[in-house]
Amino acid sequence: MKTNDKPQKNNSGAWLGMAYFALIGAACGMLFIMYMNHAADAGSGKAGLLLSLLLMLVSLYGAMFVQIIVHEAGHLVFGLISGYGFSSFRIFNLMLVKENGRFRICRMSIAGTGGQCLMTPPDIRDGKMPVLLYNFGGSLMNLLTGAVCFGLSFVCQRYSFGWMVLLVFAVIGLGYALMNGLPVKSGAVNNDGRNALDIAGNETATRAYRILMKVNEMTSRGIRLKDMPEEWFAVPDDENMQNSIIASLGVLVCNRLTDQHRFAEADTLTQRLLSQKNGINALCRGFLLCDRMYAEMITENRPEAVESMRTKEQTDLMKTMKTYPSILRTEYVYAKLAQKDEKAAEDAAKRFEKCAKTYPYPGDIEGERELMAIADEVHANRSDAGAETDTEPADGI
Repeated sequence: MKTNDKPQKNNSGAWLGMAYFALIGAACGMLFIMYMNHAADAGSGKAGLLLSLLLMLVSLYGAMFVQIIVHEAGHLVFGLISGYGFSSFRIFNLMLVKENGRFRICRMSIAGTGGQCLMTPPDIRDGKMPVLLYNFGGSLMNLLTGAVCFGLSFVCQRYSFGWMVLLVFAVIGLGYALMNGLPVKSGAVNNDGRNALDIAGNETATRAYRILMKVNEMTSRGIRLKDMPEEWFAVPDDENMQNSIIASLGVLVCNRLTDQHRFAEADTLTQRLLSQKNGINALCRGFLLCDRMYAEMITENRPEAVESMRTKEQTDLMKTMKTYPSILRTEYVYAKLAQKDEKAAEDAAKRFEKCAKTYPYPGDIEGERELMAIADEVHANRSDAGAETDTEPADGI
């Protein structure tokens, strides 16, 4: 079978996102112009206009930051209403995790997301589980706060600073609601609306969704994939793999095989899934390709095979996720086994240990350390084999 390990591109989501930001920028720009014209008419000097410009920029970035918090809070509130339990709450790279009944602050960032609220799922009853309120909760909260800000703007004097700030908050709220609520399949991660659409009315997707959330719950408790229930990890058929939620189970099967150190099986399955056009998003494809590189480097370690997987798309993704444990592990093994660069390997190891101190999932760190130790053992064995070859007597001596 001819394989294609390159991440599949889906530019529709990216173009739609750019359109959203362009419209938001245009709306905010119009508000800024009206506010600046009003300030100029009021007799503000250059210093006053400069201060007004600074305040406008602060209000814009402040609105974006606050609406991200509002969005994730919406998932939390509507998730609790739907019967979910709290697991973690992340804004940018700052994350609050509930572990064994206690809360702790960690750090983790995921490309394409400004935040994330993960929860423990309720039981499935008659093949159904509440998913709509939880998934659309963020957009609903953005809409609600946007509407409140829009209403309050009528209380303020027109073209005043308060009027401008409230309308900026309303515009950003509406923009975030649309970006996350309208179902979009993007290149990196799918948005809330798309996830809800993929799950709703599909019993197989509902079960897969619950398994994904249970896996996250157990991971936050320090339990590794290899120790989780076997029945959760079945590879979906090709038809079901078209659904992005169900496809995530296929990814988890590959991850579990790697965690079990069944590298040949993991590589065979990963190669098959990456060669197909399915629902695996670009971010997961990048992580799977890292595991393929790892399997190659600890076995045959063919330079042409390793470099063929380090495409521009893959290296760009790895740079974006450069503080993620599996990425750091891949860079460490690449430096150690493929490049034979001890200094680069040492640097990657230091960055890994720095990440490990604040990473929310200790089981993942333990698993990655084992993979790095295996690479160290392979490196030592190859070095010993090379030394023995170098010391063999020449023919005829």
